[in-house]
Amino acid sequence: MELTPKQQTIELLKKSQKILLATHINPDGDGLGSVIALALALKKLKKDVTVAAAGDIANRYKFLTGIDLVNSNFASVKNLVITIDTSKADIEKLGYKKAEAEKKLRIIVTPKSGGSFAPTDVTVDAGSQHFDLIVVVDTPVTDRLGALYDDNTELFYSTPVINIDHHPGNDYFGKVNWIDLTATSAAEILVSLIESLARETPLLDSEIATALLTGIISDTGSFQHANTTPKSFTVAAQLVAAGARQQEIIKHLFKTKPLTTLKLWGSILSNLHEEPESRFVWSAATMQDFQKFGAEPTETGTVVDELLKTVPNIDFALLLGERQGGVYGSFRGTEQGKNVSDIAKLFGGGGHDLAAAFFLPDTTLAKAQDDVIRKIRAFQKENTAQIAATE
Repeated sequence: MELTPKQQTIELLKKSQKILLATHINPDGDGLGSVIALALALKKLKKDVTVAAAGDIANRYKFLTGIDLVNSNFASVKNLVITIDTSKADIEKLGYKKAEAEKKLRIIVTPKSGGSFAPTDVTVDAGSQHFDLIVVVDTPVTDRLGALYDDNTELFYSTPVINIDHHPGNDYFGKVNWIDLTATSAAEILVSLIESLARETPLLDSEIATALLTGIISDTGSFQHANTTPKSFTVAAQLVAAGARQQEIIKHLFKTKPLTTLKLWGSILSNLHEEPESRFVWSAATMQDFQKFGAEPTETGTVVDELLKTVPNIDFALLLGERQGGVYGSFRGTEQGKNVSDIAKLFGGGGHDLAAAFFLPDTTLAKAQDDVIRKIRAFQKENTAQIAATE
C-alpha cells in the first residue's frame, strides 16, 4: 500500500540528517511559527537544521523563541572541490599552509617516492552545499520563496523537497506534497507531524507550542476569520495545554503597536480610495512614507485586517506598498464567495479566498499603481457581468 504524504514526510525526516527548512518571502506568523516549531523539534531529534526565509521579518514576531534561527539572507555555501589524478602517482602526504600576508592558502600534495604530480593532474570545481532534505512550508508556489529559490535553484532541483501547505492554489512542486485544504494554517498541519515524530522522544514543549499557536492565530485573525474551524479551536486548546503562551501572542500580534506604526497607519487611512462601482477600497504606502515616519515596510502589517476591510459595502480591501525594489499587494476579502486569490493571480500572486498577496519586482508605485487598479476594476466588472448572466 502506498504511503500517505504524512507517512512519507515522517520517513524522509527520520532518515535525513542535514535539513533545510524554508517558507515564503516576507514571512507572516504562520510561515515563521511553522519553520521555527519544526526546527526546534528536529533539533531535539539531533538533526542538523538550517532555517531560511527571504525578505523582511516583522518586529512583532521577534518574541518567538528560535526567531534567531531564521536566516533572511541565506546563500547556499558552495564547496570548492579539488580533484587530483592519482593514476600516475599515489599520495604520501596532504597538507596546507596559510600565507596570511598574501591572503592565500597553499595546499601541499606530496607524492610517494618516485612519483610526481603535474598541474595538469589537478582540476577545480565548485560543488554545492549539501542537504539531505528541504522542507517548504506555507508556500503554494516556488516563486513565493523569492531570492531563496531564485539564487539556489540548483539546490532545490538536486535535493528532495517536502511541500507542506494549506493553500488551494498549491503547485505540488515537491517530491512529497502534503496539502491539506481543510487546515486553517500550515502550523495546524505541523501539530500532527510533530506529534507523530514524538513517538520516542517528547517534543511538544512551551516554545514549540507557542510558535505553532502563533501560526494558527495569525492565519485565523485570532479565530475571527471565516476560515476558522472546530478543529482549529481543538488544536489551539491542545497547544495551550502544552504551554503555549496565548496572551503573549495576542499582546505582540494585536495589542502592541509602536508610534511609527500608528503614524504610518494614519497616512494609509488618510489616502484611502473607494471604488464604489467595483466594490473595493485601496490605499498605498511609498518608501517616502516609511522614511517620513521612521517605519519599516513590515509595519503595514495587519492594517488591512484591522481597519481597511471594516469598510461597509465592499467585497475586499487592497493595500499596496513599496518594498525590496518592488511593489507588494495585500488583499483581504470581507465575506465568503469573494475569492481574492483569483485577483492576486492576475499579478502572479495567490493565497486564500479571503486573504491573498502578490509582489511585482523591479518597479515602483508610481509606475505600477494605475495599471494594478485598472486591471482590478476590469476584473470586478467582468465578474459582476458573469454573476448577472447566471441569475
